[in-house]
Amino acid sequence: MTAPNAHRRVLILVEQGYEDLELWYPKIRLEEDGIEVVVAGPEKTTYSGKHGYPCRADRTFNEVRSADFDGLVIPGGWAPDKLRRLPVVLDLVREFDRAGKPIGMICHAGWVPISAKILKGRKVTGVSAIRDDLENAGATFLDQSAVVDGNLVSSRTPADLPAFCRELLSLLLARVPA
Repeated sequence: MTAPNAHRRVLILVEQGYEDLELWYPKIRLEEDGIEVVVAGPEKTTYSGKHGYPCRADRTFNEVRSADFDGLVIPGGWAPDKLRRLPVVLDLVREFDRAGKPIGMICHAGWVPISAKILKGRKVTGVSAIRDDLENAGATFLDQSAVVDGNLVSSRTPADLPAFCRELLSLLLARVPA
């Protein structure tokens, strides 16, 4: 018997200094639900999380297309500050958003959608340290464990991961697989 989510695919972005739990918790949770997870980074190499957990990129950013995935997860940590400087990443984020595909962002990950210029008029949350950045990008900041606005799911910190994954899965399951 085929799992109901067997044909769904989610892309997770990685770069040095990612927040370990914010990558690994959603990755494992999605895989538990039968969703294929692909991790992409600037290069096919191993990246170190803030707490030392390694994560090997399955693909490079140049090898992935938003059309091949049902959703996107952007972990926080220090990685988003590097990711937001890469035009290929910003193009991917815009493509996911234009297609109405779920985009999950947690903690400092909001920096990437800010730089992709997709947050104006949207409701989001994130770590309090980037509240001003989110508001200056035109978003309404809500201090909640998970905020859903259309295709966006945002959360504040690793403590919010259960709510984040629940909301992300709900959006993913509501869509027809890519």
